[in-house]
Amino acid sequence: MTAQAFPLTWPDTMPRSDRKAESRFKTPLSAALKNVRGSLNLFATDTNKRVENLVISSNVTLGVERPTDSGVAVWFVWDSMQVCIAVDRYAKVEDNLQAIHHIVEARRTEMRHGGLHIVRATFRGFTALPAPPGTKRRSWREVLGFAAGATADKPSIEAFYREKAKKSHPDAGGSTAAMAELNVAKSEALKEIGA
Repeated sequence: MTAQAFPLTWPDTMPRSDRKAESRFKTPLSAALKNVRGSLNLFATDTNKRVENLVISSNVTLGVERPTDSGVAVWFVWDSMQVCIAVDRYAKVEDNLQAIHHIVEARRTEMRHGGLHIVRATFRGFTALPAPPGTKRRSWREVLGFAAGATADKPSIEAFYREKAKKSHPDAGGSTAAMAELNVAKSEALKEIGA
């Protein structure tokens, strides 16, 4: 996946938030951007590993500072890993950016107290892996089990999701990849119907 600053490039493996939480952040957009860049620079210094190919992706553009989709994805390469930290928990872009700043600061705390191996292990959870070459991505309808042309509404999407999750979850004999695909499918389905 090639990240771009605009429009928002969201990682395929990360589910979207269904509800927006209230934020206590009071940080304006320009300061939140500065905080993310600053914390990544300090993180690179702390780990003695460069942060490269930084892309801060959102739906903010000239003239649209408050997009409907307030999600933010920060993409970069660190220690030969392509990493993406994506947050859409809050209704404001600047609040999601500030949350990413705090996530990076948490990695700095891990570095100070646990060392580089702990940070590497944590970042494996943020690794943004592209689909294997030649892999065709299944539609949300196929993943959730909706028949072609069947009408989908929020209750039916959630019911199909719960049923599939019983088998797809790693605790039930499924896998992380299967659960990630299911989460993306649910997110795409709800977005398509406007829920």
